[in-house]
Amino acid sequence: MPLTAENAAQQIQERLKDIQRLIHQIDDERRRSETNINGLTRAQQSNIPMQKMKGLYKACLQDAAVEEDTIRKALEKIHEIRSIRNERRIQARNAGNKEAIRRGALMKMVQISAQTLPLFVSKPGEKVPPLCGAIPAESNYIAKVGDNVAALVKGVEEEENWILAEVVSFLHRQNKYDVIDIDEEQKDRHVLSKRKVIPLPLMRANPETDGHALFPKDTVVMALYPQTTCFYKAIIHRLPQTATEDYEVLFEDSSYSNGYAEPLPVAQRYVIVYKSTKKSGSSGGGSGSVSSSA
Repeated sequence: MPLTAENAAQQIQERLKDIQRLIHQIDDERRRSETNINGLTRAQQSNIPMQKMKGLYKACLQDAAVEEDTIRKALEKIHEIRSIRNERRIQARNAGNKEAIRRGALMKMVQISAQTLPLFVSKPGEKVPPLCGAIPAESNYIAKVGDNVAALVKGVEEEENWILAEVVSFLHRQNKYDVIDIDEEQKDRHVLSKRKVIPLPLMRANPETDGHALFPKDTVVMALYPQTTCFYKAIIHRLPQTATEDYEVLFEDSSYSNGYAEPLPVAQRYVIVYKSTKKSGSSGGGSGSVSSSA
């Protein structure tokens, strides 16, 4: 059943109320944990029985576990709101009500989408799932309608470029994707084989807990060039050190003596595995150099 605007607004409001309640709960739990931590600190400075010390450590660990669980519940509510809004956006597009978005607004949306991508923080011993950071999708994975992907398409002069696109549908019988260029100035639809579509990460990897889920330094990748909707070949120069930081990448650029431009920041969402195109020497997205004026 289609999600009406009224129902969507109501569901979002319910989740916003849940988030507000959970935030207050997190604040209360943090104050309680601080009390126990202060007590543990004082105990460490005094000569108390080991059994009592163990009890204080246990209480602090329990406080941390409860706080973590509450934070994860709040993050899940945020994810639900994103899903509701995305469903409404897809319905509006299918109904032909998609609004024209100016270039500047589009670039801002691309940036915000990367900044608000859910952060995966693994629990001890938990494996990082596919499509988190640099972890690729499984071979049988099918991107969902509305998901952003990198798509290899032919340009005006038959050159191939990796562009930022959105999944319209997956044609199971043909094993092909129907995608649309997110650039409003293009509005191009493409039917592409599965091998010409790369799903983008659905979660950010946390460098502090899951650094192994990031691309190592000097890895050759494809990255979305800032203020464009095209992916170009690049090299990882610096990894993000915190959950809010981006990669720093070196894009190929023949105008520089060493063949690479100065480091530029690119969000985890838009750094993906490198795949060459037919014209590996061209300046097309993901295959060759990009000029510094791109």
